Amino acid sequence: MADVSDLIQLGSRNDRPKRPAPDQLELKFSDEAVKQLDALRTHYPTEKACILPGLWIAQREYDGTLTPEAIAETAHRLNRSYAEVEGVATFYSMYNTGHKVGKHMIEVCTCLSCHMCGAYRIGDHLKEKLGIEFGETTEDGLFTLHEVECLDACDRAPLLQVGDEYIGPVTPDDCDKLIAALKDRPDSSVVKLADEIVKVHLKADEK
Repeated sequence: MADVSDLIQLGSRNDRPKRPAPDQLELKFSDEAVKQLDALRTHYPTEKACILPGLWIAQREYDGTLTPEAIAETAHRLNRSYAEVEGVATFYSMYNTGHKVGKHMIEVCTCLSCHMCGAYRIGDHLKEKLGIEFGETTEDGLFTLHEVECLDACDRAPLLQVGDEYIGPVTPDDCDKLIAALKDRPDSSVVKLADEIVKVHLKADEK
């Protein structure tokens, strides 16, 4: 009889990072983050309903990436299971769960309007300039490059998104200038985006 290890693997192996053991969980939310989560919690009927904004807080607090530790801390603070919070985090593409992202994420829209206006040429130029493919991060940890679906700004095709900014229409020369400007930028556009979204949630709950 064949050994279990010899059975045919259907699909890719589950190589997702493992959750930390409960007794090894180190809480990293800042005092301000805890206050913000408490404020958000009071405006939702259940703690389950607070998972989405809670994950944005976690993404900001964990430098732009929802690591297993970030997901575990969110689950702990909202009294939810790790599996439930992980399921939410991995369902939405704006949460960064696949791998550690760079300080700046450059997202290239390749839907119809942008495609017709040269989005893939822009994407190829960025790949060559950064030395990475879509879905990868540069070795210095500065840039992550992603291909994304419609950003709903077809009048600016071809369009890029960096953090909370839409940039377009762009040329290869514009891309070179953008990369140079981002290298000199002290803050992380990925973290800034998460922070802006948290602020939007807090303001919405004040109404």
